Amino acid sequence: MKQYHELLKDILANGVSKGDRTGTGTLSVFGRQFRHDLSLGFPLLTTKKLHFKSIANELIWFLSGNTNTKWLNENGVRIWDEWATEEGDLGPVYGQQWTAWPTKDGKSINQIDYVIDTLRHNPNSRRILFHGWNPEYLPDESISPTENVKQGRMALPPCHLLYQFYVANGKLSAQLYIRSSDSFLGLPYNIASLALLTHMLAQQCDLQPHEIIVSIGDAHAYANHMAQIQEQLKRTPRALPQLQILRKPATIYDYRFEDFAVLNYDADPSIAAPIAV
Repeated sequence: MKQYHELLKDILANGVSKGDRTGTGTLSVFGRQFRHDLSLGFPLLTTKKLHFKSIANELIWFLSGNTNTKWLNENGVRIWDEWATEEGDLGPVYGQQWTAWPTKDGKSINQIDYVIDTLRHNPNSRRILFHGWNPEYLPDESISPTENVKQGRMALPPCHLLYQFYVANGKLSAQLYIRSSDSFLGLPYNIASLALLTHMLAQQCDLQPHEIIVSIGDAHAYANHMAQIQEQLKRTPRALPQLQILRKPATIYDYRFEDFAVLNYDADPSIAAPIAV
C-alpha cells in the first residue's frame, strides 16, 4: 500500500488549507486516483492495524438495506453512532439507495440485483454500476444530521457514492468514486470494503477478482490528524494479507462475517484519531 502513503505525502506537500462542514479545517487536494491488483494481496493497511470486522459488517449492513445502527452495534461496529438519532436511525443512506432506490410510481429498484444480473448475463455492458447519490434525499446542511433524519432525509450525504464494474477475460475489476475522502481515517476502510465487495461479487458471478481503482474528488487530511499522519509515514509498509472466503452463500445478501478469513495480517498498531463530526 505504498500508493496510500504517497497520497498522504501529496496532501501534506500540496494540500490547500480549506474550511469544512465540521469546522475542523483541512489540507485538501483534488482529483487523485490509485489502483491495486488484488492478486498481490488484500489491501488492508499494514502501517496501522485496521478493524476488519467493522469493514466486513458495515458492508454486510449496507447490502442488507438496513439504515439503523442497532444491528451494527450488536455486531461490534460503532462508526456510525455519531450521526444517528437516539433510536439509531440514519435516514435513507447508502444501503437503502443501493437496494431500494425509490421510483416515481411508488416502487423501488434494487441496484445490487441489477449489477449481479448484468455481470452474469451481459458482462460486456458498460452500464454495470450502482450509486447512492439521490438528490431528493440529500441532507440540508443548515440543520443537524439528526434533524435531517427526522425530516426524512439522509443524516449525511454519501461520500463513496458510485461503483462501476468491468469484466475482461473472466476477471472482475471495480472502480469507486469518492467525492470527499477523510484520507487518514475513512479512506483505508473504503479501499478494503471495495476489495471485499469485489471478491464477493466475483464469487457470486463465477469470475476472478482482478483490480480495484479508487478515484477521489476532494482528498483531505483534517487539521487534527497531522501528528497521526506523520507517525504513520514513519512506518514501513509490509507484505499484504490474503483474503479467503470460506463458503459460497446462496446470494450476495447471505454473507456473514464468519465467512471471511484474513490470513497473515502483520500490521503496526492502530493510531487513534478524532472523528470530525
